[in-house]
Amino acid sequence: MSTAEKEAGAPSPASGGNGGKGGNGAAGAPRRGVAARIVGRLGGGAAQSLLVLIALFWLVPTLGLLVASLRSNEDNSAGGWWQVFTKPTQLTAESYSALLDKSDFVDSFWNTVLITVPATVLVVAIAALAAYAFAWMEFPGRDWLFMVVVALLVVPVQVALIPVAKLYGKIDFGGFQMFGSVTGVVLFHVAFGLPFAIFLLRNFFAAIPRDLLEAARMDGGSEWTIFRRVIFPLGGPAIASLGIFQFLWVWNDLLVALVFADTEAQPMTKWLQSQMRQFTGNIDILAPGAFLSLIVPLAVFFAFQRYFVQGVLAGSVK
Repeated sequence: MSTAEKEAGAPSPASGGNGGKGGNGAAGAPRRGVAARIVGRLGGGAAQSLLVLIALFWLVPTLGLLVASLRSNEDNSAGGWWQVFTKPTQLTAESYSALLDKSDFVDSFWNTVLITVPATVLVVAIAALAAYAFAWMEFPGRDWLFMVVVALLVVPVQVALIPVAKLYGKIDFGGFQMFGSVTGVVLFHVAFGLPFAIFLLRNFFAAIPRDLLEAARMDGGSEWTIFRRVIFPLGGPAIASLGIFQFLWVWNDLLVALVFADTEAQPMTKWLQSQMRQFTGNIDILAPGAFLSLIVPLAVFFAFQRYFVQGVLAGSVK
């Protein structure tokens, strides 16, 4: 290259410019596409502020339900719930007091607890034991049985309503009828919760290193000891997450309660549905009842949400 060309600023082949073929590797970082730049900006302060606004907007119905539950029936009929910001004197707890004085609502609340807690505990306990057997125990037909469990995942609840109702109608133990009882609702939830629970926990347990189990067996540990000392602690995040999912599903269920629960065994969801017949006249009952039905699963979710993060982190390092 001549002196005049150098002074004119012409790129040389060795400098990595576009004028030479050999400089592509030293040209620096490649240009980012439009999608990559958009994704890179999602972590900025503006994007986070937008997400916060979206979350607040998403919570507006819940806020409206809370405010409506704290207003009288006359105030709710006269105008929207947002009027409370200009008339804070409308807030009162009389609706909750009147609701809690209703014995049928209190009974429905305890029926919900009696249905949800056993259904959650039984599903988690049975599924954890079955998942350990499918993942780490050898027995004839293990893979075929697991395929049956996976196949049960696609069976909709609606298909089993009539057959199970007929079966419950034939079960009578000394005057105790399965149909219409809390026990019948619990067993139905357990039966339809187990396939997904076993599938979820089995896949998580199978990812645990085999060396840990072999070391426990070499130390003389039985299968129950291995499950209790090794599998259960390591699978804690997955088990807790499953418990949350099962709790939320059973607590918010309406279809199974409508079919299998009578008036004495009805949960809150069925009780609230029965009040919808006169919606315009009893919003002071429906609003606090719906909020009480909503706040319990929300409290459970936020109290145990850290287990979701632990489960993701545990899966990322296996």
